[in-house]
Amino acid sequence: MSASSLYRYFKQVTAMTPVQYQKQIRLQEGRRLLITESTNVADTAFRVGYESPSQFSREYTRLFGFSPTNDILKH
Repeated sequence: MSASSLYRYFKQVTAMTPVQYQKQIRLQEGRRLLITESTNVADTAFRVGYESPSQFSREYTRLFGFSPTNDILKH
């Protein structure tokens, strides 16, 4: 299967691109770590594969509707 065929099929099945899917999985894992473990936002960002804690925070806020820090405080 060619890369373009895989990309099209993946998007049909998941309704998102492989990059969007990977980002969502990383952010969901980051949220789980923030809620269940006593880690800070920067450590969590690095653990789930982000090179920049600020990028992690921006994308986290975009997906969940609130910042990682606010999410920690809620739980």
